[in-house]
Amino acid sequence: MSDHRSPMGRRRAGVLLHPTSLPGGMGNGDLGPDAYRFVEFLATAGISLWQMLPIAPTHGDLSPYHALSVHAGNPLLISLDWLIARGWLDAEKVPAHVEARGYRYQRLNEAWRGFQARATQQEREEFGRFQLGQSHWLDDYALFQSLRKLHGGKSWLDWPAEFRDREPKALARARKSLSEDIDRIRFEQFIFHWQWRELRRYASDRGVLLFGDMPIFVSHDSAEVWGHPEYFALDEAGQPLTVAGVPPDYFAATGQRWGNPHYRWERMEADGFKWWKARIATQLALFDWVRIDHFRGFEAYWEIPAHSQTAIEGRWVKAPGEALFQSLQETFDPLPLVAEDLGIITPEVESLRKQFRLPGMKILQFAFEGGASNPYLPHNHQSDFIVYTGTHDNDTTVGWYNNLNPDLQVRILDYLGQTNEFMPWALIRCALASVSQVAIIPLQDILGLDGKHRMNMPGTTSNNWTWRFSWDQFEPSTAERLRHMVETYGRFVR
Repeated sequence: MSDHRSPMGRRRAGVLLHPTSLPGGMGNGDLGPDAYRFVEFLATAGISLWQMLPIAPTHGDLSPYHALSVHAGNPLLISLDWLIARGWLDAEKVPAHVEARGYRYQRLNEAWRGFQARATQQEREEFGRFQLGQSHWLDDYALFQSLRKLHGGKSWLDWPAEFRDREPKALARARKSLSEDIDRIRFEQFIFHWQWRELRRYASDRGVLLFGDMPIFVSHDSAEVWGHPEYFALDEAGQPLTVAGVPPDYFAATGQRWGNPHYRWERMEADGFKWWKARIATQLALFDWVRIDHFRGFEAYWEIPAHSQTAIEGRWVKAPGEALFQSLQETFDPLPLVAEDLGIITPEVESLRKQFRLPGMKILQFAFEGGASNPYLPHNHQSDFIVYTGTHDNDTTVGWYNNLNPDLQVRILDYLGQTNEFMPWALIRCALASVSQVAIIPLQDILGLDGKHRMNMPGTTSNNWTWRFSWDQFEPSTAERLRHMVETYGRFVR
């Protein structure tokens, strides 16, 4: 088994940072110079994993877990500097007070015109090969995005019935009338994947693996649900019959109603899980490892009637997780997946995870209440887990610790050995010292940032996913301090 393709191959340390949080770029971080500088920081610090969130194009809420496609890359991550260097885009001073998202798309449109005018024959041929090789998803995605733009950004459910229902003659007319816009969208994906390959190669050459993230469910308003309605529990008008979520619990009295349509698992299983194999293949072309969000849904999922406004009326329904992962393992060996198994996990879910040797997750911020048997406490860890101080859904460690009552703070320091290290470094050391094979630290914790710098506040829909760091937040000794800990706890990969 290839060492780097197996999450359990050897002890490693990683940093969690979404590319949109990089400095530089217009409105959000991108795949430009700061991404390469960040790789250099990781390599200097002895970090061999860069974990990030899903990198797909998002809806207006910017949530990477609510994407327009399971295959496409987010065009807003495309480096404009790279396009200028290629000669397809003229350099210009960014106008004052410009809207970042609109400006980026305007410049991408200019780059498309520049490519048409100035690309070499070899570059044009590469574009052609990309379109041919990715046609199984790119054709639907480009048409979907172009029709979405034509209809003012409305969901495909609100398009005229001929487009909503994918009537062949209507789609043929659209492909012809919208051909220029469709080609531009194809070009964006071509450039995204080109830039991504270059960054991944740069990281690999420096011993840094890329670790991605894949939501189990798909946004209703996405190219995949519109393009392949046969795989989803929809009625004739495209509306979901049942939707995803989780049942009521201690944190939410009415549960959580996420709204994603459920899969027609029997249909997927009938063709050998072709849809899932294509999805995993795309992720493994981008990443060395992939985390699957809400892994427990592969064993059984909470099915909520679409008309229900809360998750209370839902029920557990068995999923063919064993058959799916058996099929995936036969196609992708080894299977470099990580199971997000947080929350209340049944023995059946744990058995499924272990059967396919998928590491789970332990979060230290969950560890210090409930006594010595708390499974998140380091003395209860096992090697087949990835330990985190916190995730993108948690407060930063400084914010979390400062909001605890003083008695709990004392108990935490007692557990950590009355350390003289301030938070968050005491918890970072705890994670790196764990027997868990992999330890991941959010960059906010490495920089010692408080709760104003958290990435996401679950249950809210505004002011999320926009955090960015700046290089002046790094102390000169940050990389050296981190590398010392990584080496001390046997996580340095030579």
